[in-house]
Amino acid sequence: MTPDPYQAAIAVFTVRVIAGILFFFQGYDKVFNVGVSQVRQTMNATLAGRNVPDALIGIVAYYTSYVELLGGFLLIIGFFKFYATLLLCISLIMVVTGFSIAKPMWESFHVFIRLGLLVFILLINPELDIISFDHLFQLSGLNNP
Repeated sequence: MTPDPYQAAIAVFTVRVIAGILFFFQGYDKVFNVGVSQVRQTMNATLAGRNVPDALIGIVAYYTSYVELLGGFLLIIGFFKFYATLLLCISLIMVVTGFSIAKPMWESFHVFIRLGLLVFILLINPELDIISFDHLFQLSGLNNP
């Protein structure tokens, strides 16, 4: 039995918005409360002695902070969902790599929740996500993958 199209739309909307909220507020905290420079200093301290170049740590700190903020917002409103999800996947790969370098046996449950949500968003048929700006712009003739 296939679900009602509106039930599927609500399910997809709910998963997308929850993923967006998780990433948005994580990025918001890094950018506005903690500060990206403090995130970078924390990463430097955590990865001290692991031969990770300081420039790479800086790039990762800024990338993950701003991509989580912007990508989370875009997921919440459903705009450029594919690109936002792709950038968030790259961010998650960076985070997992950093944690794994710092401490190979780390608590990964926060990451797997986000990973599961992103994978769901990538695998779901975009035509089911009708409660989004992407869908609205498709209806108006402005295409967005």
